[in-house]
Amino acid sequence: MKIYRLESSVSVPVSLREAFALFETAGSLARLTPPDFQLRVLSGGRLRKGSEIKLQIRRMGIPLRWTARITEYEPPFFFVDEQISGPFAYWRHRHGFRPTEYGAMISDRVEYALPLGPAGRLAHRLFLHTDIEKLFDYRRKAVSEILTGAPTAR
Repeated sequence: MKIYRLESSVSVPVSLREAFALFETAGSLARLTPPDFQLRVLSGGRLRKGSEIKLQIRRMGIPLRWTARITEYEPPFFFVDEQISGPFAYWRHRHGFRPTEYGAMISDRVEYALPLGPAGRLAHRLFLHTDIEKLFDYRRKAVSEILTGAPTAR
């Protein structure tokens, strides 16, 4: 199984607790996801270790359900969500938060694998890697806008 990795970060001029608070509820996911992903949070509230979040996204007209579990939770420094059912063969997403001289650094490290062997690798090469990069590009901009109130160029 081929594991892909993506890392992303954004620095924001807010406290560590303010930065972490944006991610503490499942409902925030919709604000941090591009509108064309048509994300719906089906269930999940405030995050805690062991809590589950059920989502639906729509890509290329296909609705995909996804259930993730919070497997590690150390506020305000990090939490980890892992897919327990959904479109990936494997998905682990570490959300990190650390103080900086000017506020907080929010980082994402995603490790994922696709099903379907060679067909999954081809889909990744053709469009999935672009979709995932687009998601995190949008997220960086949305986080900055939400936490600072200042719009960023899109």
